[in-house]
Amino acid sequence: MPWIHDKKSITVGRSWTSSEGIVHPKNWNEVWSDDDKKSFGLTWEEPTIEKPYDSRFYHSADNAKSLKDVVETIEGEEVTTLGLINTWLEIVRETAHNKLISTDWYVIREMEGKGGIPSKIAEYRQEVRASCNKIEGQINGVKTVDELIALFDIPMKDGEPSGNAPISDWPKEI
Repeated sequence: MPWIHDKKSITVGRSWTSSEGIVHPKNWNEVWSDDDKKSFGLTWEEPTIEKPYDSRFYHSADNAKSLKDVVETIEGEEVTTLGLINTWLEIVRETAHNKLISTDWYVIREMEGKGGIPSKIAEYRQEVRASCNKIEGQINGVKTVDELIALFDIPMKDGEPSGNAPISDWPKEI
């Protein structure tokens, strides 16, 4: 939207009507020089370049989301917006659930007295629960958004990844 006329953006490739009622051709940008454009009342406005940001953690580039839940009263009703900590705890718990669900039938089979849980399966399930607890502890321990974001950093050694990011340090699926 760089060209402006009377506080309105003029779209390149479209005709436009000035405040005086003059209709200008759709090829105005191609055939007019910058001086011509200015003589017709157009001004150049540098486009605003928004700083990049990660929408998982920020509302905008300089506006981080709250770590803690936010309780507001909207139209007389109390509304709670989950903070980043509870949002990510929920995601981690859902991930653990999804990792365990494929082996749940072993547990059900054992509870019904129809067979045991193979040791490999039992170990995997315990590792998933331990990983979930560890990740939850790391999330609960953050004091700043930057500390939370650091949980997503993959460890590097000699310029190569050397493990999983703390937030996704799960056992290998079976």
